[in-house]
Amino acid sequence: MPGNRGVAYEGPGKVEVRETDYPTFELKDGPGVNPANVGRKLPHAAILKTVATNICGSDQHMVRGRTTAPSGLVLGHEITGEVVETGPDVEYIKTGDLVSVPFNIACGRCRNCKEGKTGVCENVNPDRPGSAYGYVDMGGWVGGQADYVLVPYADWNLLKFPDKDRAMEKILDLAMLADIFPTGFHGCVSAGVKPGSTVYIAGAGPVGLAAAASAFLLGAAVVIVADLNKERLDQAHSFGCETINVALGEPKDQILHIIGEPEVDCAVDAVGFEARGHGHESEVERPATVLNSLMDVTRAGGALGIPGLYVTGDPGAADEAAKQGSLSIRIGLGWAKSHSFVTGQCPVMRYNRQLMMAILHDRVQIAKAVNATPIPLDQAPRGYHEFDEGAARKYVLDPHGMLTRAS
Repeated sequence: MPGNRGVAYEGPGKVEVRETDYPTFELKDGPGVNPANVGRKLPHAAILKTVATNICGSDQHMVRGRTTAPSGLVLGHEITGEVVETGPDVEYIKTGDLVSVPFNIACGRCRNCKEGKTGVCENVNPDRPGSAYGYVDMGGWVGGQADYVLVPYADWNLLKFPDKDRAMEKILDLAMLADIFPTGFHGCVSAGVKPGSTVYIAGAGPVGLAAAASAFLLGAAVVIVADLNKERLDQAHSFGCETINVALGEPKDQILHIIGEPEVDCAVDAVGFEARGHGHESEVERPATVLNSLMDVTRAGGALGIPGLYVTGDPGAADEAAKQGSLSIRIGLGWAKSHSFVTGQCPVMRYNRQLMMAILHDRVQIAKAVNATPIPLDQAPRGYHEFDEGAARKYVLDPHGMLTRAS
C-alpha cells in the first residue's frame, strides 16, 4: 500500500502538508468527520491517484479562520484523478480510468439527486442536505489535496474522460470541471445569460473569471467584471472583459460609461460573504455589499446568480448578526424590481459533461482564462499564501508530477 500525504488546515492562516492515511472503503473517525458517518461502509467507492487538485477560494475562507473548521482537516474538493482501485459494488468505472470528481458528493438515490439537485443530496451528510470533500460541516469526507483520495458512489459521481491521452493534453482545462467552471457557468445560467446579454460579474477571482468565460460561451455581448484587485482585473481584461475597479466608487456610473446605461441584463455574485465595501469603504468588510449592488445594477425583471459562498456560521464576522449568516439585504429593492435569485452549491453534474465537450473540442480555454498554475503538492502552503495575497492565479496542485509531464 503506498503512502499518502494531505494538505491540512492547522489553524487560522496555516496549512501544512502532512502524512495521512491511505484511503479505505470505510469512513474513519478524524477531524471534521460527522460521528454518524464514522464506520460507514463504502463498497460503492473508488480510490483515485490524484492527478490535479485545486486550491479554491472556498478553502481560503476556512484557512482564514472564518468558519468552524477543526484543526487537522484535510482540505480539497476540486479533484481530477486516475482510478487505482474500486469497491466490490462498482460496476462501470474501471481501474485506469481518468476522471473528474464533482465537488458535490451525491448518492444518486435520493429525491434531490433524482431531480438533478446533487448539491443538496439527502444521504451523504447527517446534519443537513449537501456535502463536499474536505469541507467544514459537510459530513467529514476526506479532502482531495492529497496523493490519493476516496470517492463514494463512484459510478454515479465520476465523469470519465472518453480518451485518456487526449484528456491529458488538455488536463489543466479539464481540472476546472470539478468546481469553478461549472460553478461560474451555473451562476450565468441562473442569471439568465443568453446571446446578446449585458452581464455584470462581481469578483475577478477564479470563479468570477470562470463566470466571465462562461458568459462569453453563452453568447453575452458585454461582460463587465468588477473587483478591487488590479492584477485580477487585468486577467479579466486579457480575454475580452470590460472591467470596473469598485475602489473608485459604486459600479453604476462605470457601467453607464461602458454600455451607455446604468443597468445590465444579468448579474453574478462571485465574491460571497467576505465582501468589502465600495469607494471609500473598500478596505472595510461589508458582507451585504455585493448582493445589494447586484440588485442596484440589474434591470427590472432581471436575475441574479449567486454562486459566491455564504455561510450560517462566521466566527470572524464584524457583527453578531453576520456571525449567524444574517446580512442587511435590501430585499425590498429586489422585490420592487421583480428580481429572481438562485443561490447554493452548483449542481456540477448538471453541466460538467457538456463543458468537458466544449473543452475537448476547443470551444473554450478555461485554464488560460483563470490563469491556472500548477505547483507541487509540497508547495501548497506557498500557493495558499500567494492566493490569499490576491495573486491572479488558479493554483493547481500536482501531487505526482503528472501535470508537469503532460505540459
